[in-house]
Order: sequence, then C-alpha cells, then structure tokens
Amino acid sequence: MNDEHARGGDDELPLRERKKRETRQRISDIATGLFAERGFDAVTVAEVARAAGVSAMTVFNYFPRKEDLFLDRIPQAAELFAGAVRDRAPDEPPLAALRRLALRLLDERHPLSGVGERYPRFFRVVIASPALRSRAREGVEEVERALAAALAEAGAPDPRLLAALTTAACRTVFLASVARLLAGDPVAEVARSHRARLEAAFTALERTGLDG
Repeated sequence: MNDEHARGGDDELPLRERKKRETRQRISDIATGLFAERGFDAVTVAEVARAAGVSAMTVFNYFPRKEDLFLDRIPQAAELFAGAVRDRAPDEPPLAALRRLALRLLDERHPLSGVGERYPRFFRVVIASPALRSRAREGVEEVERALAAALAEAGAPDPRLLAALTTAACRTVFLASVARLLAGDPVAEVARSHRARLEAAFTALERTGLDG
C-alpha cells in the first residue's frame, strides 16, 4: 500500500539507501497495480519482476514473501508504534504518545489509518485473498510484539497486556472504518467517527492504569 505524502524524510538519507528505498517502492507500486487489476492470487512474483525490470531474486531481496509486496507497510507500522513510545517526551505517558500517533496518522490520511479516498480498492484486494488476510493478521501480531518490547523498556507494569489491548483497540477502530468506506460512506464522515472512536478507545485504555 503506497502513499507519496507519507514517505517524508527520504531526502535526508545517503544516496545508496535512498536508491534502495526508491527501488523497493517502485516494485511495490507496480505489484500493487497488478494485484488491484487482476487479483493477488492471479499475479506471480515473476510477472511483478518482469514488469519492474528486475529479477525475481531482487524482488525477494526486498520482500521476503509475495504478500509483503502488497502489505508493505507492516514494518513501518511496527516502527511507528514502538517509536512513539521510545521517542516520547520524558514526562509523556506511553498511551498519550500512542494516542497522538494514531490521531496524526488519521489527520495525514496515512495508509495505516485506513481512512482515505483511494483505500477501498486496496481493501477489496485484501479481502479477496486468504493469503493476504492471513498475512495481515500476522502483521498485527508483529506490531503488538514490537509495541510490547517498547512498553517494557518504558517500564509499563504489564507491557504485553497493554500492547495487546492497544493493538486490539486500534484494529477494531480501523476495521470499522474500512467497513464504512467499503459501504460507500463519505470519507469525511468516516474520519469524524474514526477520530471519536480512537479518542474513546484511548480514554478507556488510560483508565486501566497499565502504562504506569
């Protein structure tokens, strides 16, 4: 899932790293277009490689599994959620930092928020593929583990429980918004509901006292 607005910071990277990111993004963009047009299961990695002008080995160097060509934001999600906890101000509670991140992603219409004009097409491809649905579930678990590690470093009393509750809350809000978008509800209305549900979810989480 790609989004130009959400790729900021690449200009500050060394040239070699920037070129690697550009190649990765180009392969993912081409794969996304093919999957959206023909369905995930109907497109092979070899076809993606040919369309991108690279070898299949190069594709696998960037994406360990075919599913990761489409669900390419999983590592970023884990990094963002763990980073929100690790990089917060010393006096900011972890849940406050995570709330701020979730609301920022929504305001930016970041792909990880799930709210945006172009995203229903993406979600339909995922729903149509058992392999993608399975990988998406694994991705949530990866984010949860990364968040639990960051919360443990932050001294949360029960980091695994807090990480599980936080990811479950965000996933529930995300899926509700996806369902509304697929039903044709206006994006602005979905975004307002998404914000309200996020606020309610984090308020409930803060009442547990699990972040110390």
